[in-house]
Amino acid sequence: MESQLEPGKPSGLLVAAGILIGAGLLAGFVDGILFHEILQWHHMVTSVRPATNLSNLQANTLGDGLFHLGTWTLTVIGIVLLWRAGGRSDVPWSPKIFGGSLLLGAGLFDCIEGLIDHQILGIHHVKPGPNQLAWDIGFLTLGAILALVGWIILQNGQKKASSQA
Repeated sequence: MESQLEPGKPSGLLVAAGILIGAGLLAGFVDGILFHEILQWHHMVTSVRPATNLSNLQANTLGDGLFHLGTWTLTVIGIVLLWRAGGRSDVPWSPKIFGGSLLLGAGLFDCIEGLIDHQILGIHHVKPGPNQLAWDIGFLTLGAILALVGWIILQNGQKKASSQA
């Protein structure tokens, strides 16, 4: 159940939509399509099942497919929330609010996925081999920067929306 919004405050639906679309579309799909498929640097479980035989390749392909299913689901939920926000008159439509939310979602996704999959579980690394820790830290750093920039843009958009109310 949604609470009544104060005048000028952005709807949580718009922010949530941006975060989920940013996570699924900007981060998840880019990661899967670029790193897994185009560059073929890694697959979802490369570190625990190197794709050196058919069975391991099938396991990695399944892992990639489940990863894509998850990112697709995040994107669809985000689009549904965006559609719902579009039907509300109390949502201030702001490129800063939505754009900041997109970057925040992408950055958070990269940080969470990087910490869990690369560091904690070690099921794959951004670019395995020499300097893999540097690649993983670079990925986490980029995620943190995206999240921070997104947060700043989002906050500025919310302040501007509040002042125009």
